[in-house]
Amino acid sequence: MNNKIDEGQQPETQYAVRPHHRMARAPKDKYFKTRNVLNTLFIIGALAGLIVYFCASHNAGIIVILVAMVFKIVECCFRLIHR
Repeated sequence: MNNKIDEGQQPETQYAVRPHHRMARAPKDKYFKTRNVLNTLFIIGALAGLIVYFCASHNAGIIVILVAMVFKIVECCFRLIHR
């Protein structure tokens, strides 16, 4: 087939192929719900810590944020155990 297009000749129609952009989801492990609960507790605790930090006491806000970080560390340990 000739790649050059002569005058008066139409190029072949080419269609784009839709990319497979969604990764196959890994099966949920046995710690999935526990990790989601721990992440939710972390987010709520971090937000509460920010509110306490800016509206009340700086020291109390830092303590609340550190307690929330404990939940995140535990969640990360569960994630590492899975692998």
